[in-house]
Amino acid sequence: MHGSIRIAVYLAAGIVAGAAANAADYPTKPVRIIVAQAPGGASDLLIRPVAQKLAEHLGQQFVIDNRPGAGANIGAEIAAKAAPDGHTLFMVSAPHAIAPSLYPKLAYDLMRDFAPVTMIGAEQLCLAVHPSLPAKTIREFVVFLKSHPDAVSYGSSGNGAVNHLAMELFKSMSGTRLIHVPYKGTAFALPDVINGRVPVLFGNLAPLLPHLRSGRLRPMGVTAVRRSPALPDVPTIAESGYPEFQATNWYGVLAPAGVTEDIVRKLNAALIEAVTAPNVREHYSNNGVESTTSTPENMRSFLRGEIEKWARVVRVSGARVD
Repeated sequence: MHGSIRIAVYLAAGIVAGAAANAADYPTKPVRIIVAQAPGGASDLLIRPVAQKLAEHLGQQFVIDNRPGAGANIGAEIAAKAAPDGHTLFMVSAPHAIAPSLYPKLAYDLMRDFAPVTMIGAEQLCLAVHPSLPAKTIREFVVFLKSHPDAVSYGSSGNGAVNHLAMELFKSMSGTRLIHVPYKGTAFALPDVINGRVPVLFGNLAPLLPHLRSGRLRPMGVTAVRRSPALPDVPTIAESGYPEFQATNWYGVLAPAGVTEDIVRKLNAALIEAVTAPNVREHYSNNGVESTTSTPENMRSFLRGEIEKWARVVRVSGARVD
């Protein structure tokens, strides 16, 4: 074999062997999981038990690094610039698919700068109304709204939030008109919805459940493709005449782009094992979240679809950040 060819072959073999060894040995040091929320937020609560399972399975610490701020974009920017060696991961959620349409200049691109690993959970929303509204089904609700255009107000956790855009999506599909009242979080909106001042709200299921079960609020429909086990008698909005309607808070794990496929596959398998562990599934269920997993390829397709869907909603609604 010619000398230069022999050297090239040996170098190539060494690179392949090195990559394989790195994947086999991964992780070689503690892994940082960047969460773009403060401690106690939904993403933070969901990833902590998973991090413990990953540490047990992979033999290294998985440390939560909370980086809130700028509409959850600060954490994403930091993660996008991290070394692509699998020792920095990012907890992505629905607001990151909305951000490209709300913020004209982001320092990261969700599809370009990250490698999907897996989805880990999905949280239904529920369209809830004050019992004084004379509607008990989605169809009755739409009829009432069409006969009272711009007379009914709805609350949200803020401009551009998932529950704000979920209502804008519903408005566009149903041809109805409501007045938006943004709050600084669902917790601030709930009292006004419960007392009827702002009688409509798309809210995360977990904080709504006590009020739905007590009768202080009436559930109209849930927002995923399947009914919620917590409210099995409440239909989905999709089955109530709007088959294309779907709007969930979802959560997943990304790595910086450039990480090797072997490391992604190893992380995917470890995360699926962690998320499907009985105690983690129970923890998710107690917080109103269904544990879900995916292949990296399916997650990439899902992210692309979410970005495109919310871009259309933002464009039609004219939603802007505060």
